[in-house]
Amino acid sequence: MQVPASFEYAKATSVEMALALLARYGPEARVVAGGHSLLPMMKLRLAEPEALIDINDIDELSFVRVEGDALWVGALTRHAELLESAVVGEHFPVLHDAERVIADPVVRNWGTVGGSLCQADPSEDLSAAFAALRAEAVIRGPDGERTVPVREFHTGPYETVVEPGELLTGLRVPIRPGGSSAYEKVERRVGDWPLAAAAAALWLDGGRVAEVGIGLTAVRAEHFVAAEAEAVVRGAEPSEEVFREAGRVAAEHCDPGSDQRGPADYKRHLAGELTARALRRAYERCRS
Repeated sequence: MQVPASFEYAKATSVEMALALLARYGPEARVVAGGHSLLPMMKLRLAEPEALIDINDIDELSFVRVEGDALWVGALTRHAELLESAVVGEHFPVLHDAERVIADPVVRNWGTVGGSLCQADPSEDLSAAFAALRAEAVIRGPDGERTVPVREFHTGPYETVVEPGELLTGLRVPIRPGGSSAYEKVERRVGDWPLAAAAAALWLDGGRVAEVGIGLTAVRAEHFVAAEAEAVVRGAEPSEEVFREAGRVAAEHCDPGSDQRGPADYKRHLAGELTARALRRAYERCRS
């Protein structure tokens, strides 16, 4: 029987209350919202927090809106809400692409955007998508608020820059003209973790790529980013040859491991192929 170790439980109804509870219970406390990753780990005793702080009633952290030149997504926004948002689909279709292939409706109805990023699973879908979009994470703690690029948010498998006593409150995604995005994923079965996946975002200016973002997941790309592949595309005139070369470079610079989902060479091949596909699809959307 899988039974978690004993723990304290507290429910927060505001960000300030959550921060106070984090301070009270100390560094061994964990925040829980959807719980689809944390609770199974607790049952297997891979995680043994001394306290769980439930943030599901913090309404101020659940929102999707455009303010000025950016899309803002609250950390407590459910996957289903992000998928259903028309404004998200208008500006960043990569997020809809990714959400459609995350788990199943039960998980998407309860799991949260912030929870996915903070879990920092090396195969997590949204981390690659937000990295490609060059989003920023907003973190609040006892000393106030700070902003960290998503490309610097993950420090390793299951590790982030969020310190004990801090809380991820939301994400800011800059909106730029002339752009679009896409996500491509290969999985063993519907809703599974990816064998490999790629996110691409392109912004065009004068027939050339003014800026590009490429995110990779499940293939050990540092910070979920294919920076070397981005350099191939940035400033270039979009073409099948450029996209293929970017895919080749992305595959060359990732470091997947062999496991029950497949051998390393196959995953590396997928990283290159999916990078090219995502770039191609993003470019087609830019032109439509």
